[in-house]
Amino acid sequence: MNWVHLHLALNHIPVLGALFGALLLAVGLLRRSDELQRVSLWALALLAAVTIPIKFTGDFASEALAAKDGIPARVTFEEKMLSAHEQAADQATTGVFLLGLVAAAGLFAARGGRPLPKWAVLASLVLALVTFLLMARTANLGGQLRHPEIRGEAPPAPKEVSQPLTSAPVPPIGLTLPWYSRPALAPAPLIG
Repeated sequence: MNWVHLHLALNHIPVLGALFGALLLAVGLLRRSDELQRVSLWALALLAAVTIPIKFTGDFASEALAAKDGIPARVTFEEKMLSAHEQAADQATTGVFLLGLVAAAGLFAARGGRPLPKWAVLASLVLALVTFLLMARTANLGGQLRHPEIRGEAPPAPKEVSQPLTSAPVPPIGLTLPWYSRPALAPAPLIG
Protein backbone atom coordinates (compact mmCIF):
# COMPACT_ATOMS: atom_id res chain seq x y z
CA MET A 1 0.00 0.00 0.00
CA ASN A 2 1.38 3.41 -0.91
CA TRP A 3 0.44 6.96 0.13
CA VAL A 4 -1.95 7.43 -2.78
CA HIS A 5 -3.88 4.27 -1.91
CA LEU A 6 -3.91 5.16 1.80
CA HIS A 7 -5.21 8.65 1.02
CA LEU A 8 -7.95 7.29 -1.24
CA ALA A 9 -8.97 4.78 1.44
CA LEU A 10 -9.06 7.26 4.35
CA ASN A 11 -10.31 10.50 2.80
CA HIS A 12 -13.95 9.48 3.17
CA ILE A 13 -13.76 9.55 6.97
CA PRO A 14 -13.78 13.36 7.41
CA VAL A 15 -16.49 13.92 4.80
CA LEU A 16 -18.93 11.44 6.28
CA GLY A 17 -17.78 12.05 9.85
CA ALA A 18 -18.63 15.75 9.67
CA LEU A 19 -22.06 14.97 8.22
CA PHE A 20 -22.94 12.25 10.73
CA GLY A 21 -21.51 14.28 13.62
CA ALA A 22 -23.69 17.25 12.62
CA LEU A 23 -26.77 15.03 12.27
CA LEU A 24 -26.14 13.41 15.65
CA LEU A 25 -25.72 16.81 17.26
CA ALA A 26 -28.92 18.09 15.61
CA VAL A 27 -30.84 15.08 16.92
CA GLY A 28 -29.39 15.73 20.38
CA LEU A 29 -30.57 19.34 20.21
CA LEU A 30 -34.04 18.39 18.99
CA ARG A 31 -34.44 15.78 21.72
CA ARG A 32 -32.79 18.05 24.30
CA SER A 33 -30.54 15.15 25.22
CA ASP A 34 -27.43 16.27 27.06
CA GLU A 35 -25.86 12.80 26.67
CA LEU A 36 -26.36 12.77 22.90
CA GLN A 37 -24.93 16.26 22.61
CA ARG A 38 -21.88 15.22 24.65
CA VAL A 39 -21.36 12.13 22.50
CA SER A 40 -21.64 14.31 19.39
CA LEU A 41 -19.06 16.76 20.69
CA TRP A 42 -16.71 13.90 21.55
CA ALA A 43 -17.20 12.47 18.05
CA LEU A 44 -16.51 15.86 16.42
CA ALA A 45 -13.40 16.43 18.55
CA LEU A 46 -12.16 12.93 17.67
CA LEU A 47 -12.94 13.61 14.00
CA ALA A 48 -10.64 16.63 14.11
CA ALA A 49 -7.88 14.57 15.69
CA VAL A 50 -8.20 11.91 12.97
CA THR A 51 -8.64 14.29 10.03
CA ILE A 52 -5.41 16.19 10.42
CA PRO A 53 -3.22 13.09 9.87
CA ILE A 54 -5.46 12.07 6.97
CA LYS A 55 -4.68 15.43 5.35
CA PHE A 56 -0.99 14.57 5.53
CA THR A 57 -1.63 11.38 3.54
CA GLY A 58 -2.82 13.69 0.78
CA ASP A 59 0.38 15.72 0.99
CA PHE A 60 2.45 12.54 0.73
CA ALA A 61 0.24 11.26 -2.11
CA SER A 62 0.82 14.50 -4.00
CA GLU A 63 4.57 14.10 -3.60
CA ALA A 64 4.34 10.47 -4.72
CA LEU A 65 2.51 11.53 -7.87
CA ALA A 66 4.96 14.34 -8.57
CA ALA A 67 8.14 12.28 -8.48
CA LYS A 68 9.24 8.72 -8.00
CA ASP A 69 12.91 8.12 -7.20
CA GLY A 70 13.73 11.63 -8.40
CA ILE A 71 12.14 11.00 -11.79
CA PRO A 72 9.10 13.17 -12.58
CA ALA A 73 6.02 10.99 -12.84
CA ARG A 74 3.69 11.05 -15.79
CA VAL A 75 0.68 12.89 -14.44
CA THR A 76 -2.51 12.80 -16.47
CA PHE A 77 -4.25 15.75 -14.86
CA GLU A 78 -3.64 19.45 -14.92
CA GLU A 79 -1.47 21.02 -12.24
CA LYS A 80 -4.10 23.68 -11.52
CA MET A 81 -6.65 20.96 -10.70
CA LEU A 82 -4.26 19.47 -8.14
CA SER A 83 -3.59 22.95 -6.77
CA ALA A 84 -7.33 23.63 -6.41
CA HIS A 85 -7.78 20.30 -4.58
CA GLU A 86 -4.87 21.07 -2.23
CA GLN A 87 -6.20 24.56 -1.49
CA ALA A 88 -9.68 23.17 -0.78
CA ALA A 89 -8.11 20.52 1.48
CA ASP A 90 -6.28 23.23 3.42
CA GLN A 91 -9.54 25.15 3.90
CA ALA A 92 -11.43 22.01 4.94
CA THR A 93 -8.67 21.02 7.37
CA THR A 94 -8.78 24.48 8.91
CA GLY A 95 -12.55 24.11 9.28
CA VAL A 96 -12.31 20.72 10.97
CA PHE A 97 -9.52 21.99 13.24
CA LEU A 98 -11.74 24.89 14.38
CA LEU A 99 -14.62 22.46 14.81
CA GLY A 100 -12.48 20.24 17.01
CA LEU A 101 -11.34 23.20 19.10
CA VAL A 102 -14.90 24.43 19.68
CA ALA A 103 -16.17 20.93 20.50
CA ALA A 104 -13.28 20.32 22.90
CA ALA A 105 -13.78 23.75 24.52
CA GLY A 106 -17.47 22.94 25.06
CA LEU A 107 -16.59 19.59 26.62
CA PHE A 108 -13.96 21.23 28.82
CA ALA A 109 -16.43 23.88 29.98
CA ALA A 110 -18.93 21.13 30.84
CA ARG A 111 -16.56 18.99 32.89
CA GLY A 112 -17.50 18.04 36.40
CA GLY A 113 -21.18 17.55 35.66
CA ARG A 114 -21.83 21.12 34.52
CA PRO A 115 -24.26 21.58 31.62
CA LEU A 116 -22.93 22.03 28.09
CA PRO A 117 -22.68 25.67 27.06
CA LYS A 118 -25.25 26.44 24.37
CA TRP A 119 -22.73 28.56 22.46
CA ALA A 120 -20.45 25.52 22.09
CA VAL A 121 -23.24 23.22 20.94
CA LEU A 122 -24.66 25.69 18.40
CA ALA A 123 -21.22 26.76 17.16
CA SER A 124 -20.22 23.11 16.77
CA LEU A 125 -23.36 22.39 14.76
CA VAL A 126 -22.75 25.33 12.41
CA LEU A 127 -19.05 24.49 12.07
CA ALA A 128 -19.85 20.81 11.43
CA LEU A 129 -22.21 21.73 8.60
CA VAL A 130 -19.72 24.20 7.11
CA THR A 131 -16.93 21.65 7.48
CA PHE A 132 -19.04 19.02 5.74
CA LEU A 133 -19.56 21.37 2.79
CA LEU A 134 -15.84 22.16 2.64
CA MET A 135 -14.96 18.47 2.85
CA ALA A 136 -17.50 17.55 0.16
CA ARG A 137 -16.06 20.25 -2.13
CA THR A 138 -12.55 18.93 -1.50
CA ALA A 139 -13.64 15.37 -2.23
CA ASN A 140 -15.32 16.45 -5.44
CA LEU A 141 -12.20 18.28 -6.61
CA GLY A 142 -10.11 15.25 -5.70
CA GLY A 143 -12.40 12.96 -7.65
CA GLN A 144 -12.05 15.18 -10.70
CA LEU A 145 -8.32 14.50 -10.74
CA ARG A 146 -8.79 10.97 -12.02
CA HIS A 147 -12.38 10.90 -13.28
CA PRO A 148 -12.99 13.02 -16.39
CA GLU A 149 -16.68 12.06 -16.34
CA ILE A 150 -17.09 14.11 -13.14
CA ARG A 151 -15.55 17.13 -14.86
CA GLY A 152 -18.16 16.91 -17.63
CA GLU A 153 -15.60 15.72 -20.17
CA ALA A 154 -16.13 12.72 -22.33
CA PRO A 155 -14.26 9.70 -21.00
CA PRO A 156 -11.36 8.54 -23.16
CA ALA A 157 -12.19 6.05 -25.88
CA PRO A 158 -11.57 2.47 -24.81
CA LYS A 159 -8.32 1.03 -26.07
CA GLU A 160 -8.37 -2.20 -27.99
CA VAL A 161 -7.04 -4.97 -25.81
CA SER A 162 -4.41 -7.07 -27.55
CA GLN A 163 -3.94 -9.43 -24.59
CA PRO A 164 -6.60 -11.40 -22.76
CA LEU A 165 -7.82 -9.80 -19.54
CA THR A 166 -6.88 -12.88 -17.55
CA SER A 167 -3.91 -15.15 -17.85
CA ALA A 168 -5.68 -18.10 -16.21
CA PRO A 169 -6.51 -20.90 -18.64
CA VAL A 170 -10.18 -21.37 -19.33
CA PRO A 171 -11.26 -25.02 -19.07
CA PRO A 172 -13.27 -26.55 -21.91
CA ILE A 173 -17.02 -26.23 -21.48
CA GLY A 174 -17.58 -29.85 -20.50
CA LEU A 175 -14.89 -29.81 -17.78
CA THR A 176 -16.12 -27.00 -15.52
CA LEU A 177 -16.74 -28.12 -11.97
CA PRO A 178 -19.64 -26.95 -9.83
CA TRP A 179 -18.77 -24.66 -6.91
CA TYR A 180 -19.39 -27.30 -4.26
CA SER A 181 -16.87 -29.74 -5.71
CA ARG A 182 -13.96 -27.32 -5.21
CA PRO A 183 -12.29 -27.96 -1.83
CA ALA A 184 -11.86 -24.29 -0.92
CA LEU A 185 -15.51 -23.52 -1.51
CA ALA A 186 -17.03 -26.74 -0.21
CA PRO A 187 -19.02 -26.52 3.01
CA ALA A 188 -17.02 -27.79 5.99
CA PRO A 189 -18.30 -31.07 7.45
CA LEU A 190 -19.84 -30.80 10.88
CA ILE A 191 -17.80 -32.57 13.50
CA GLY A 192 -19.34 -33.34 16.77
